[in-house]
Amino acid sequence: MKTAIYTGSFDPITLGHLNVIERASRLVERLVVGVGENIEKRPLFSMEERAELVQRTTRHLPNVEVRTFAGLAVDFVTSCGARVMIRGVRPLTDIAAEFTMVMANRRLDPELETVFLMADSDYSHVSSSLIKQIAPLADDEQLARFIPATVIPDLRGKLRC
Repeated sequence: MKTAIYTGSFDPITLGHLNVIERASRLVERLVVGVGENIEKRPLFSMEERAELVQRTTRHLPNVEVRTFAGLAVDFVTSCGARVMIRGVRPLTDIAAEFTMVMANRRLDPELETVFLMADSDYSHVSSSLIKQIAPLADDEQLARFIPATVIPDLRGKLRC
């Protein structure tokens, strides 16, 4: 695999996301992180802000590129010249939804392959939704167990906590 794409809303990026990005970047020559819109969610950060947070936290990975996109992830993958999509999954919680998405993507583009990376056990419970719930109650040290420390001031600013 020369190029692979890892898409998500990253609102905000978590240590689980970062773990998948770091691991995926070791598997390919070029990893494009696609920051997209999830029409089922109301984002806390704008797409540009989310992309900047991902860029900031992946700066240490020379083969990672961050882009924003609108529309179908499968179309974004094709526009990047890739045939492989990376998906991070947490045990049990993501499998059904991810399976449905893989089947839909295969119908839209039979040449597209999806590679699943299981979240490391330290991050299998972490989600952006969880972060938004605990941020008003947690101190910075506690939050740093879930999100990159450089993201904490941005999160606090958005939540005003």
